[in-house]
Amino acid sequence: MFAIGIDIGGTSIKGAIVDDAGKVLTRFAMDVNKDASGEAEVNRFCDVITKAINEYDKSIKLEGIGIGMPGILDMDKGVVITSPNLPKWNGLQISKLISNRMNLPVYINNDANVATLGEARFGSGKEYKNLIMLTLGTGVGGGIIIDNKLYDGYKHMGAELGHMVIRVNGEKCGCGRRGCFEAYASATALIRDTKKEMDKCPDSLMHEVASEFGKVNAKVVFEASRKGDKAASRVMKRYVRYLGEGILNYCNIFRPEAVLLSGGVANEGDYLLDQVRHYLKNHKYGMKGSPKVELKVASLGYDSGKIGAACLVFE
Repeated sequence: MFAIGIDIGGTSIKGAIVDDAGKVLTRFAMDVNKDASGEAEVNRFCDVITKAINEYDKSIKLEGIGIGMPGILDMDKGVVITSPNLPKWNGLQISKLISNRMNLPVYINNDANVATLGEARFGSGKEYKNLIMLTLGTGVGGGIIIDNKLYDGYKHMGAELGHMVIRVNGEKCGCGRRGCFEAYASATALIRDTKKEMDKCPDSLMHEVASEFGKVNAKVVFEASRKGDKAASRVMKRYVRYLGEGILNYCNIFRPEAVLLSGGVANEGDYLLDQVRHYLKNHKYGMKGSPKVELKVASLGYDSGKIGAACLVFE
């Protein structure tokens, strides 16, 4: 079987033709014009899809189109209720519009859920029936797989894993609340805390590392910490504690077999994961009496959303 998987972001739309073994056969993309209406942009992308199909193999039999995108969606009706990064798409009947143009069934879901589904079927989570995935980027997204099925809550609006409060009256979150997991475990939060520590410690190696990178990004604290900088190590220790506490909460609630981390911060690999694993081992509920939860880096990278979107069709 073959399907089209689409990953819609705030600045671009990316797509792929994917087979039911999770293999990406061809990729295509376009930049989003935020001044244009959602209908105009979707129609324009349908032209991109048609061109990609014709260039790959116009005789290919497609089963449908799956879409992952951020925002609040009516997944049953295929409507974008509200998308903060694409306000001109609010109210767009995206499934009907694309289905009419492409003459194929269309399925939509939240982008984080879709990426989780991709990893669960064809990535680092394929050997587990119960898992949590967290994306550590500008914010914290995620998804939940229970008994091999995607769980997204009532009216498909659950699994907002970044917005569990881990510190009452804590840092302001982009959602408007205070103390959310996202406000402490995202790359944005790590950069904020790195800058604060750099201001306190003008002699920290982090200044030199940031100068080499040309800016303060999430890599600064890892690089300086690896080189033994004490200020960077303090930032790392706090970050590991907050990330660890969030993961522990999910472990205690869902008891997954594995937790997958994706996003730029997760690219630090075992240097980060080993510290978080140590924290989980020493603080989990039940201690030695509870089953071990594997902690891994997601493996599909930028294709996870496209592959996961295609899985909406296959399933």
